[in-house]
Amino acid sequence: MMLIPTHHFRDIERKPEYLQPEKCAPPPFPGPTGAMWFIRDGCGIACAIVTWFLVLYAEFVVLFVMLVPSRDYAYSIINGIVFNLLAFLALASHCRAMLTDPGAVPKGNATKEFIESLQLKPGQVVYKCPKCCSIKPDRAHHCSVCKRCIRKMDHHCPWVNNCVGENNQKYFVLFTMYIALISLHALIMVGFHFLHCFEEDWTKCSSFSPPTTVILLILLCFEALLFLIFTSVMFGTQVHSICTDETGIEQLKKEERRWAKKTKWMNMKAVFGHPFSLGWASPFATPDQGKADPYQYVV
Repeated sequence: MMLIPTHHFRDIERKPEYLQPEKCAPPPFPGPTGAMWFIRDGCGIACAIVTWFLVLYAEFVVLFVMLVPSRDYAYSIINGIVFNLLAFLALASHCRAMLTDPGAVPKGNATKEFIESLQLKPGQVVYKCPKCCSIKPDRAHHCSVCKRCIRKMDHHCPWVNNCVGENNQKYFVLFTMYIALISLHALIMVGFHFLHCFEEDWTKCSSFSPPTTVILLILLCFEALLFLIFTSVMFGTQVHSICTDETGIEQLKKEERRWAKKTKWMNMKAVFGHPFSLGWASPFATPDQGKADPYQYVV
């Protein structure tokens, strides 16, 4: 069977003959302003629940197996505050990444009336997504799970039950960073706890029985090591994607670059906000990206 290059599908998708406004129904009545974005995907919802469960499991082991029974109060208080703060920021980032519109193009707007309202110049071409009947801006791709075209779509992540796109990439990057940090912190504390228990009486280093303590610590160690590797790689991939201003899909399809090249620092500010501040590390700070008009099309 002959294989077709992946970039070929994008070429077909962008052919002007796909623009057939007479086949598009009028767009649905728009929802209320500020309505919450949530993808009703069973797999994604399950993965999001598992993510929260694993973080809460780590919280339980860190607090009730390692820190609370410790007689070193300074050690327990400092590590407890740091771990809980990082875990809170990780879960807050997860919520923002999951519940933020990633940059969805209005669905079903490829109608004759809407195209006429754009007042296109002679020779200017717009492209329609044949799947969601939307006028597609440049660098937008269709997500089969979200069933929408997403501006600057990097990929669909089931762990956050959402696409990673123009509007929520910052929160996804923060999520991977904070998960990697709490995983590293947990691994270090597990190492110190094992050393302490080998030197002391095992019955005095935990509120649980020695076999239960060992099982809980081994499971936490395995979880932390797995997620440290996974999220560190994902974090590095996302930062590289931001610095090069090329999404994961664009890299995979080897699409021709049709947008202006900017410095790495400008690309970082475009995602995390202008200017540089502590807000870059906060999932509660919405970045001022200075977005351009979402209806900028290729000529």
